[in-house]
Amino acid sequence: MTGERAVLAELLGGFAPSRFTTISRAPEPADGFRAEKLVLERADGVRVRGFLTGPAGDWRGLPALVYAHAHGAKYEIGARELLNGRPALRGPYAADFARYGIVALALDMPCFGDRATEPESAAAKRHLWNGTTLFGEMLNDLAGAVDVLAAQDGVDAKRIGAFGLSMGATLAFWLVALDSRIAALAHLCCFADLGELVRQNGHDLHGIYMTVPGLLPKLRTGQIAGLAAPRPQYAAMGAKDPLTPPAAIDIALADLKLAYGDSNALRVHVEPDTGHVETPRMRDDVLRFFAESL
Repeated sequence: MTGERAVLAELLGGFAPSRFTTISRAPEPADGFRAEKLVLERADGVRVRGFLTGPAGDWRGLPALVYAHAHGAKYEIGARELLNGRPALRGPYAADFARYGIVALALDMPCFGDRATEPESAAAKRHLWNGTTLFGEMLNDLAGAVDVLAAQDGVDAKRIGAFGLSMGATLAFWLVALDSRIAALAHLCCFADLGELVRQNGHDLHGIYMTVPGLLPKLRTGQIAGLAAPRPQYAAMGAKDPLTPPAAIDIALADLKLAYGDSNALRVHVEPDTGHVETPRMRDDVLRFFAESL
């Protein structure tokens, strides 16, 4: 790992995919598609719940997604977002991805779902005092999810993408910036220049999980997402979302477009009258994007 990717890894306190062993898997109720609950164990003994979904029947050479769940202070949801959705989404994604022939895997991030046993503030401080970051732990686990997906029978390891909304969006584009194995990226409702958010005093709307000491003097949001180039990327956000105000969107998009140049691999959609929610246009765009890109 060299250059800007190495800088990101250092700021996070290190980046290395978590090594998971599958402890158990069991069918989950699903209407018209396949779903399983996984229990994974990290090399350090931490157990992580996951949900794996995809088309009904046998899988053969299918594309797949690492699905990064959102925050919204709804710590109880976690990975179940893939199956059950959340208020900011138009509905769960599992059935839609399955309809497009896409396998998806969501893991509980630290402090969420079955891992909501340690408060976010305590986990973040524990990491920072040790010279690491909670955000880095999340990214390591998502990178480990790439390995879990690649090992699934019927999944094409060369056609794995990443997707998320809100916290999941930030995790998704950071993950793709750091992990060259991921083939395509789509993210919703969290793409904005952090330096501009600080200038506008809007940065405290983000959770403490996202604290990466020393980041702003080194790299801007759009430069980080730009490390995904030339891989296909779709970014969508609302101009009335307090997390993505227009001035912060403009700076981030300028950096991102600079990274992609004249390539048509980058697709962007800004909803002028929308806040921190997925819209019908966003849902349609995401599904079409992955159908074409993976």
